[in-house]
Amino acid sequence: MTNLVVISAGLSEESSTRMLADRLTTATVDRLTSTGADVSVDIVELRPLAHQIMDAMLTGFASGELAAAVESVRAADALIAVTPVFSASYSGLFKSFFDVLEPGLLDGLPVLLAATAGTERHSLVLDHALRPLFSYLHAEPLPTAVFAATGDWGSTADGALQRRIDRAGGELAGRILGAGGAAPLRSGGPVFDDASPEFVDLEALLAR
Repeated sequence: MTNLVVISAGLSEESSTRMLADRLTTATVDRLTSTGADVSVDIVELRPLAHQIMDAMLTGFASGELAAAVESVRAADALIAVTPVFSASYSGLFKSFFDVLEPGLLDGLPVLLAATAGTERHSLVLDHALRPLFSYLHAEPLPTAVFAATGDWGSTADGALQRRIDRAGGELAGRILGAGGAAPLRSGGPVFDDASPEFVDLEALLAR
């Protein structure tokens, strides 16, 4: 059984952040189940946990529903993390949740990163904010991250967004399946294999 945990930091009940999280989850689960894998999905909405997160930052202890969310992350084989963008970075609520996790909890955990914002001008947040954060936490951010601006949800642009979602979900599923067998999912290893179209033979590259 693969435990997939989804962290959504949307600030409204029907946010674009949650919409993106759901579509990334569907893409990943569909790819996993197509291979016969069993998947358990736990979606953690941070908005209802905001007060408990602040309490945990002050006291150093998570309780109630927040404690259950932390345990879900502890048991996760992979993570999907989606945040809205504020002031050209991840939201304070999103960052605060990861601040209250104990050191080492994300070590070696594959993470699919995603963000939403009003305009595409904020798309660099994936690389200048999210990727450094999760690298610092010793997680393993996937090569493909997904950004969705308001205009990406239209009938024409939505196809391009869905292709990015499918690519990212496929990468996460591949990372999970590639760590299969008796080896733990957090054991590390290469993101790509020889069959991947993005694999680069270093010897061939140096011989050019």
